[in-house]
Amino acid sequence: MNIHEYQAKQLLAKFGVTVPRGGVAYTAEEAEGVAKTLGGPVWVVKSQIHAGGRGKGKFKEEKAGKAGGVRVVKSIEDVKANAGQMLGSTLVTHQSGPAGKEVKRVYIEEGCNIARECYLSMLIDRAKSCVTIMASTEGGMDIETVAAKTPEKIVKVSVDPATGIQPFHCRKVAFGLKLEGAQVGAAVKFLMGMYNAFLSLDASLVEINPLVVTGEGAVIALDAKMNFDDNGLFRHKDVQELRDESEEDPAEREAAKHSLNYITLDGSIGCMVNGAGLAMATMDIIKVHGGSPANFLDVGGGATKERVTAAFKLILSDPKVEGILVNIFGGIMRCDVIAEGVVAAAREVSLNVPLVVRLEGTNVEAGKQILAKSGLPIISADDLGDAAAKIVKAVKEAA
Repeated sequence: MNIHEYQAKQLLAKFGVTVPRGGVAYTAEEAEGVAKTLGGPVWVVKSQIHAGGRGKGKFKEEKAGKAGGVRVVKSIEDVKANAGQMLGSTLVTHQSGPAGKEVKRVYIEEGCNIARECYLSMLIDRAKSCVTIMASTEGGMDIETVAAKTPEKIVKVSVDPATGIQPFHCRKVAFGLKLEGAQVGAAVKFLMGMYNAFLSLDASLVEINPLVVTGEGAVIALDAKMNFDDNGLFRHKDVQELRDESEEDPAEREAAKHSLNYITLDGSIGCMVNGAGLAMATMDIIKVHGGSPANFLDVGGGATKERVTAAFKLILSDPKVEGILVNIFGGIMRCDVIAEGVVAAAREVSLNVPLVVRLEGTNVEAGKQILAKSGLPIISADDLGDAAAKIVKAVKEAA
């Protein structure tokens, strides 16, 4: 689960992480009120969407102006004017996709005297089974660009979960960021709080970009991004309440209601598979045969007929889908259950695109009989390669 910048800052501040003062606003008038409360002489008006690169982003609407989604202003009148321009407009960034995202709230923040910008993040390092701290003196840039062009500027510190974070971990990061004097002590406190927030809230990522050193020597999170492990959210009702469903893909929201793992893609061949690894292999082999997957969809190992039906209907709700490939390897999942769900859904939605089904494993013969007796135009496949070739061919012939 993702949250907005202002929400991440509110959570981090509770753990002692230093953030600028600010307030969220849903109207231009509210933005004006927040600015008056903060006092001047400089304010920052920030669009709040679930996408990075807001400062370099562009608005689709003329009324929003040519400036990006993060603007520094020097009067309360400009705070109100810029907030009014952003709210209700669509911001397109390199992470939002070409459709962009509508700005429904803005964050008004006090300005600060920036001397340096750095990069700082914490994430789960699955290779080492620990939390890894990543830091760089190159703040404000995409860390992927830094890693590709100047990898020597990235500092990595792994924290053993048995000991937790220690002051020496923090000092190593601080020295890597070329902090000096009192800045090192401030960074130690900052990192301790950040790590405690990461663990306590079951986060999967905390990213501060930029982390700034002010002219006065303070270390402050000028931006903040937090992602959370969905499996741990039941422990954090307060974090769950921060979810902004308007920022999420409607199809993915619907999938979550049925315990389906679903991600929308740009292709034309819908996929329904059991198991994440098999789903990825299915998408790959579709590409090998000249097709393009429209989604990632894992129905799981213990799906019911109802869940399979919901998955099938979800695939067909995508107008880009021109064909469907069902690829099931029955272990815990029974092939006859999948077949019953596919038949039920196809009848309910009046299937009008090619459908290829490959079944293998538990109750495979029963599953094939259900499909054969359904009277539906279902194309049977012997193996995964055969299935991919048949669905790509069927889609091309139907075009």
